[in-house]
Amino acid sequence: MSQYLSIRLFSLIAAIVLLSACQSAYYAAWEKVGVEKRDILVDRVEDARESQEDAQEQFASALEQFSSLINFDGGELQRVYETLSDEYASSKASAEDVTNRINSVESVAEALFDEWESELDNYSNANLKRDSERQLKDTQRRYKDMLKAMRKVERSMSPVLEKLEDNVLYLKHNLNASAVGALQGELKTITRDVGALIKEMNAAIAQSDAFIKTIQG
Repeated sequence: MSQYLSIRLFSLIAAIVLLSACQSAYYAAWEKVGVEKRDILVDRVEDARESQEDAQEQFASALEQFSSLINFDGGELQRVYETLSDEYASSKASAEDVTNRINSVESVAEALFDEWESELDNYSNANLKRDSERQLKDTQRRYKDMLKAMRKVERSMSPVLEKLEDNVLYLKHNLNASAVGALQGELKTITRDVGALIKEMNAAIAQSDAFIKTIQG
């Protein structure tokens, strides 16, 4: 291994260790004021759910603007295009926020489950230990279903964003009625994709609500 790669590897390991230490300190600080990892997980799931609800509205708005452009019938074409470009940028930002929220959920969930599992060995009462272990496995199963739904939403946003970006870029350099007409077929595809995305978001939001009710008892 070259010296350069060794330095890079050491830096990566150091960053991971530092991040882990920072997260542990963060959770410890909250626990001192009575806020457990379970509470933080619920808050972050709620944040992730809200970010998906916001993204739903944003992608629907972008679709509406794209439809307005395709069905353009007089007026200032440049202004309509600029609005579409802004909608794409906002949709991209919404998608990034959804990803960040999901990552945040995953981070605290891993910490919670690791702690829960490690503390099973502290029980002296076998019945309580068995019941806690059962609850842990049930919570993990429900969490995995929720996370799977969230990650499916995340993956589904990418092709929609790619199509929007393609159309925005095309119009940027070909902003005329002929170019707009050439994109008529794109509207049907994007409408279908946004519809499927919103459906998947609804499913993920429902999973989030169910998980929150479960973990709150």
